[in-house]
Amino acid sequence: MSAVKFGVLDQAPVFPGESPGDAFDHSLELIRACETLGYHRYWVAEHHAMDALACASPEILITRLASATSRIRVGSGGVMLPHYSPFKVAEWFRTLECLFPGRMDLGVGRAPGGDGLTAAALAYGSRVGVEYYPQKVADLTAFVSGQRAQTEAFAELTATPRCTTSPQMWILASSPDSAELAAHFGMGLCFAHFITPQFATRVLRKYRRQFQPGVLQEPRSAIGVFAICAEDEQEADVFRRMRELRKQRQRLGMTGEPTREEALAHDFSPAEVDAMRNQRSRRLVGTREELRAEIDTLLHASEADEVIVLTNTPRFADRLRSYQLLAEAFELGSAGKRPERTSVSS
Repeated sequence: MSAVKFGVLDQAPVFPGESPGDAFDHSLELIRACETLGYHRYWVAEHHAMDALACASPEILITRLASATSRIRVGSGGVMLPHYSPFKVAEWFRTLECLFPGRMDLGVGRAPGGDGLTAAALAYGSRVGVEYYPQKVADLTAFVSGQRAQTEAFAELTATPRCTTSPQMWILASSPDSAELAAHFGMGLCFAHFITPQFATRVLRKYRRQFQPGVLQEPRSAIGVFAICAEDEQEADVFRRMRELRKQRQRLGMTGEPTREEALAHDFSPAEVDAMRNQRSRRLVGTREELRAEIDTLLHASEADEVIVLTNTPRFADRLRSYQLLAEAFELGSAGKRPERTSVSS
C-alpha cells in the first residue's frame, strides 16, 4: 500500500471575454493555490491553433509557473513528440531541470494536438512521421539521461546543459499501444481516462505486469481524470446541465460554453435530468463525497499511484473552487492524510 499523490493538468483555457494573457494569469493563480493545497504535480498540456486554449508552448509556460512556486513539480502533459527533434526536447528540459532542480517532469505523447494542417506546419517539411515515435522516445530517454542514443548517427551527441539531476519522464497515453511503450522503456505512464475510459483500468494494470526496468526501476502510473467537484448536489446539477447543454449544442454545430444561467433556463426533461445525475462516463461531476467514492474506485481498479485532474469550467472561480474542494475531499496537504492505493488482482 502506498500514498496516492494528486496532480493538475492545465490546458490554459481562455474564458469568454478574456485574453490569453488572462489565461496565463489564471494558471499562475491556480498553481500557487494548488501548491498550498497539497497537490504534487502541475502539468501543462500542448494544443495548437485553438483560440479557446493558450497552451501552444508548454515548455515556455512551465518556466513562468515554476518560477512562481517552490515545491510543486511542474512539467509537460505533454510535449507532442512526433512534431519535434528528441535532441531539442532534451535540451529544453535539461535546461529547465538546471533552473529548477528536482522539480521537472517531461511527459510526452504522440497525438497531434491540433488538426492535420497544423501538424504539417509544425513538421515544416519533415518526412519523419508518427511511425517513428517509438524511436524518438528511445533517443529522447537517452539524451535526457546522458546515455548513448539508439540512432547510430546521433550516438556520440550529448544534450546540454549538464546538471546533477534529470527530469522525471512519463508517457502520456490514451491507447494500449502507448502504454506498452511506457512499459517497454521503463517509463512512468499517465493514462487518460477522460479520453478513453473503456481502456483505462485494464491498460494501467497491464502496464504494471509488463513493466521492464529502464528509465525507472519500478513502475509509476497515474490515471488522468476530468473532474468537477461541487459544493453540494444542487451545484453539481448546475455543472451537469452546463456540460449536457454544451454537448447538445455541439451536435448542432454550435460553439462556445453555455453559462450557468443558460443551463438553468434550458428545459431539460425529467428523464434527461435523471440520466445526467446517474451517468458515469469519462467526466466525473459531483460533490466531494461522490468524487471521493468514484476516484477511489478508479484507483483500486487501476492500481494507479497518482491521479492527474483536468478541470475546465466556464468561469475560473468555479475551476479554482473545484480543486479546493477536491483537496478537501482527499485531505491533501501536510495536515491531511492522503488516500492509499490498494492493489487488486486482475
